[in-house]
Amino acid sequence: MSIELLNAVKNYLDITWIDESTDTKLTGIIERGIKYLDGIIGIEADYSIEDKPRELLFDYCRYARSNALNEFQKNYLHELLTLQMKQEVAIYAATNSTI
Repeated sequence: MSIELLNAVKNYLDITWIDESTDTKLTGIIERGIKYLDGIIGIEADYSIEDKPRELLFDYCRYARSNALNEFQKNYLHELLTLQMKQEVAIYAATNSTI
């Protein structure tokens, strides 16, 4: 995980202080969030660009930091399913192209 991603998550969560234990905790949350989202999407998404996977990762971190992770999937289910379906369509299109 890049320091840029950590800093972007800290900015999103309005964490303005420098604290090693906070960074360690957030790093773990980010890494778990990436694995969770990649598992749902079906690929290793690019979290360095401003796109839906990055947005969902930031929200995952917000929920995890607030000890409300059990609410994340319920509140973002439609967006998670949309990403999953887009990936499945892309795989289908790539394997069934008639070029």
